[in-house]
Amino acid sequence: MTETAGLYAEPALPLHRAREACAADDDTALMARVAQGDVAAFTIIVERYTPQLYRVGRRMLSHTAEAEDIVQEAFAKLWQTAPQWRAHGGGLPAWLHRVVVNRCLDRLRQFRVVTTDTLPDLVDDAPGPERALAMRRLNDTVEDALASLPGRHRAAIVLCYFEGLSNILAAQVLELNLKAMESLLFRARRSLRELLEARGVRSDDLELLA
Repeated sequence: MTETAGLYAEPALPLHRAREACAADDDTALMARVAQGDVAAFTIIVERYTPQLYRVGRRMLSHTAEAEDIVQEAFAKLWQTAPQWRAHGGGLPAWLHRVVVNRCLDRLRQFRVVTTDTLPDLVDDAPGPERALAMRRLNDTVEDALASLPGRHRAAIVLCYFEGLSNILAAQVLELNLKAMESLLFRARRSLRELLEARGVRSDDLELLA
């Protein structure tokens, strides 16, 4: 994703030196620089948030290329709206997650979910062959169940369980109050549990993925 910055004007300093100069800045300071057209600051933000945004898009859509496109779109929007951006609520992470999740929900409403790829396997450091096979099968089953959830249920599970966002921050991303977020998450968990049970997965089986 760092090539995104190459679409914009060159910074006054060589890029690597400019990045070093603002690498320790917090998001608000970086966004103030981005609002002035600072490519180095923008590049730092892209590198800082691309991995987690990509994971969200990947798990929401079950498709690598779609996730990459959505993350690219989110950063393009950030660049375009930087002069108007103001820190509030969950700050830049919540803003970026909101854009990605909303784009994913739009895609899910418009198109069928493509599931030709699989999520990266969740494996431990050195599992034996039998354990590795069991984990792969379980991972595929969880992915399949997750893809069967309605879009907002899927978003709640991905944000709170896969990405570890707090309920408060997830509520800001999904533009819900905390009570509504907790209700959504409860229903999402129940639906996912029912889907997994229908596929023969018990709650203690999920310990393999811990």
